[in-house]
Amino acid sequence: MNLEQDLQQRASVLNATVVLADAHDPRVTDAAFYLNRHGICRTILVDANTPADHKALQHHLIERRASKGLSLEEATRYSHDPLFIAAWMIHNGEADSGVAGAASATSDVLRAGLWTIGTAEDVSTVSSFFLMVWQHNHQTLTYADCGVVPNPSAEQLADIAFSAAMNHKLLTHNEPRVAFLSYSTKGSAQHEMVDKVRSAFEIFSAKHSEIIADGELQVDAAIVPLVAHRKAPDSPVSGMANVLIFPNLDAGNIAYKLTERLAAAQAFGPIVQGLQKPFADLSRGCTAADIVNVACISIIQSAPLAVGQ
Repeated sequence: MNLEQDLQQRASVLNATVVLADAHDPRVTDAAFYLNRHGICRTILVDANTPADHKALQHHLIERRASKGLSLEEATRYSHDPLFIAAWMIHNGEADSGVAGAASATSDVLRAGLWTIGTAEDVSTVSSFFLMVWQHNHQTLTYADCGVVPNPSAEQLADIAFSAAMNHKLLTHNEPRVAFLSYSTKGSAQHEMVDKVRSAFEIFSAKHSEIIADGELQVDAAIVPLVAHRKAPDSPVSGMANVLIFPNLDAGNIAYKLTERLAAAQAFGPIVQGLQKPFADLSRGCTAADIVNVACISIIQSAPLAVGQ
């Protein structure tokens, strides 16, 4: 069974309801048809005409955001926005998780999720990850962050790494081996950018010593055992990292697209992590199959034992 089949099978036993925004998009309706027809989940399609308790949502937004400058007029407008309506359904339990972004910008999806659902208790940084999957050999790597935080601090990188590690374990059944990536391996270069990555690893290892991790590592030392033996012979990752943490959004976004286009990997994501309940983003170039996969991931993340969504 490949990862795609495994995710669908695991999602189907959870009896979940998923809200899908951008309901006017035919890819979304095709995905909803597939999810319903195969008994994977129940779906709620949301567009601008979806009935909702706009007053309650408006009040919720004012309560959460007025101190940060949100006006009544803005709250009223957002309370009629399909992204906010979808997030509201997740927040108040009408749906277990949600998927948006097929026809919406990532920033709009994140705003709706952050303002309506809020952040998880165990992390302070909302970020994203991709599952990079090679079906022919069943290999899966997790890349983070590739879609949300442009230039994370050392503390944010440590947060991102923890969420990504937990999601890797949750979705692939494999123990995470985390590599904090840089253009330097163990002091081979000196620069403030290298210092940030090294500090992120130190923060992470102090908080989560039970998770195998190392940094700073060049990517070949992270994923090629022979190179790791030469460049970082004492690394606990030993060239077998499966969770790759990028120093900034430039590196992460470029890396996942290169991997997808040149290494023939399938990219599942971006999956938002760090919210109280899962509200997944999509690339606007997604297919209906991508929406199905991300919906299944969001369902699995919504299970009670899921950590660091």
